[in-house]
Amino acid sequence: MVAEVAALARLANTEWQGKRASWRRGLERRQSELAGLETEAVTLRYFLPAMVTGLLATPEYIRASLGHSPVDISRTVAKKLDRQAVLYDNRKRFTFLLTEQAVRWAVVPRAAMAVQIDRLISLSHLPNVRIGIIPLGSTIGRGPMNTFTIYDQRLATVETFTGRIVFQDARDIAEHLEVFGLYEHHALFDEDARELIGDWATSYRS
Repeated sequence: MVAEVAALARLANTEWQGKRASWRRGLERRQSELAGLETEAVTLRYFLPAMVTGLLATPEYIRASLGHSPVDISRTVAKKLDRQAVLYDNRKRFTFLLTEQAVRWAVVPRAAMAVQIDRLISLSHLPNVRIGIIPLGSTIGRGPMNTFTIYDQRLATVETFTGRIVFQDARDIAEHLEVFGLYEHHALFDEDARELIGDWATSYRS
């Protein structure tokens, strides 16, 4: 009985938010919801195994990444850019972990990719923003299954192709924090990260 109650409690604290439902409601509304989470949280952690998140992206990158959406994306692009202001709130602490794949995946043409990578370097100098890079070849026993975000220690979201899962159960959040800590341990930060991704930006300019 105790196990059943615990399982039901965990299920009750898990929510599925489908992408098609977001399209019907309007993608800009989804951006407002994310802005609300970012405003409420103090410590935010982002694991990005495949692409750059909107908070770190240039307008060209954002627009290209939304190209598959069957809606007018202009207002969504504007909302995503508005959300970036939160990075300059020194009361908050951000840690972004990106794999080499995420940084180098060519969402936009080569010249625009160089600009996107330069933006990562620029943002890494903000005092409350840490940008970690996990290069290919790093030996890590646990695979990078999904993009996920952890807001303080109260909520975690996991992105999939068709939507996102929201976890509020303490056990799920603890597991994502543990995985994040593992990846963080293997990431390069500060000048080591900037030197590496600076080389990638140069390669896109050549």
